[in-house]
Amino acid sequence: MDHPGYGDFRARREATVWQRLNSVLRVLLVVATLLVIVSLFVPPYKKLTQSRSEIENLQAQVNDQKMLLARATREVTVLKTDASYLETMARDRLDLMKEGETIFRLEPPSAPKRK
Repeated sequence: MDHPGYGDFRARREATVWQRLNSVLRVLLVVATLLVIVSLFVPPYKKLTQSRSEIENLQAQVNDQKMLLARATREVTVLKTDASYLETMARDRLDLMKEGETIFRLEPPSAPKRK
């Protein structure tokens, strides 16, 4: 024998189950949407980060090359304008010396040996 309130209770219980399932489904849809959005933005962000790192490396190389250019330009200018420097550099590179001149050569220290 069915009680008059039992059918109503059962309907309410089924309704709350469906409401819970619907709310869980909504949460899952929001999470899935967020994951899709994040997955769309992660690869370009990684590429941006990698590009910035590459730009920094290239800028460091440019700065090094500018320093080398400035040093070479300075040396060319001195070689063109200072005859005594030109003579000194030529004798140094050709391993020549004037009479009565004593040459002292300082070699850069060798790298320490690793054990």
